Amino acid sequence: MPVGSIEDVVDRELAPSGVPGLAYAVVADGRITSVGGRGVVRGGGDVEVTPDTAFVTGSISKSFTALAVMQLVEAGEVDPDAEVSRYLDTFSGRPAGAITVRQLLSHTSGFSTLQGNVSHTDTTGGADELARRVDRLAAATPAYAPGEKWEYSNANYEILGRLVEVVSGQEFQDYVATNVLEPVGMEHSFVADGEVHPAMATGHTPWFGAKRPLPTGVTERGTAPQGGIVASAGDLARYLLVMMNGEDDVLSAAGKASMMRPAGGASPFYGFGWFVDSGNGRVWHSGSTPGFESLATMVPAEGKGVVVLVNGGSGVGFGETAQLRNGITAAALGFDYEGEGSRIFQKALFVALVLLPVIYLLSMVWAWRHRGEIRAKSGAFGLFSLWFPLLTTAGAAWVVLDLVPRLLGSPLRTIRLFQPDLGLAMTATAVTGVLWAVFRLAVAYTGRSGSS
Repeated sequence: MPVGSIEDVVDRELAPSGVPGLAYAVVADGRITSVGGRGVVRGGGDVEVTPDTAFVTGSISKSFTALAVMQLVEAGEVDPDAEVSRYLDTFSGRPAGAITVRQLLSHTSGFSTLQGNVSHTDTTGGADELARRVDRLAAATPAYAPGEKWEYSNANYEILGRLVEVVSGQEFQDYVATNVLEPVGMEHSFVADGEVHPAMATGHTPWFGAKRPLPTGVTERGTAPQGGIVASAGDLARYLLVMMNGEDDVLSAAGKASMMRPAGGASPFYGFGWFVDSGNGRVWHSGSTPGFESLATMVPAEGKGVVVLVNGGSGVGFGETAQLRNGITAAALGFDYEGEGSRIFQKALFVALVLLPVIYLLSMVWAWRHRGEIRAKSGAFGLFSLWFPLLTTAGAAWVVLDLVPRLLGSPLRTIRLFQPDLGLAMTATAVTGVLWAVFRLAVAYTGRSGSS
């Protein structure tokens, strides 16, 4: 189904997404054909977003790290099929030491999504933060054997970022700025360095149907290789043009083409830093970092591409940005797009998690008012009715606080960073459920002790 023009999509989807601002840029025929911005850089402010406003791009950054590694490959300084332990001594003799550079690039290293998302929770802020993160990954045992299966993991690209530092002798930030951003002409972009940059857009995280601003201009150094390129829509459009120009410049034409095709049998839909859809010729990567979401899409055979940046993270069912980003992409590239479909299940789940703590608290009030009935319970059935709620609520707490985060591939601390309202609701549901069960027992047995 045609979605209309880009402006039609923005008019229709910006308000439901809840994001304060967005920027986009479209390329075709070897040039930037359209750019635009809407909204403000910080909710409640009056500084408008422009195509030159810098946003944290999230995992689009992985393509920059992959490009940096490929530059070192073409310079003869890195062998893509060599084990990572050849370049990083901390991996020598470790379970992860046999992983190859190619496997890191293609997410077939064996590191899991969960192992990669733990990295969001251990910020130190020091100049050696990336090195410390990678040292910890070197000591970890990957979830799978190298090359066994494809699983997306931020861990892979943190290791690659450290490889770039060690092989080049430069900090990751300096290498990428000098060898990628400057040659491409990305004048309004930089690599996250742990410093505060007031001119960039402010991220906003979901907060019970609204969006709450993060501190202005904060960047994180340690996650830079997997999510820390801070770029404007206009600059990313220049980057897409370079990736599709078929010329030898920041990388050979053959090297760029190799990044944008499947990396192998274990990675049929991911190249080096880019997702690949061979069926329709699209090459793309989305990005999500606390307070920001993004999408960059190319059709290399047609020389077309589009990037969309928003300064708000998605909620669960409420305030999601996918339909805004995908709609702009479809409008720019002439694709049909049916939308994301009903989100009623996601909305119901979120509402339930918000209401359950209230229900548990009200149940405690009820238990106190009916304490005589509770204390009168006796016999096997009475004991069962007293103790069974503790078993069920403890089990539910384990599911909510441990099992669900593992299934989602994100520790609860990471969920709290990206979706603080969801993290709070999950924690409150788990804790108040157990408290209610314990409170009932306390009411029952305290009363009995006092009357004996």
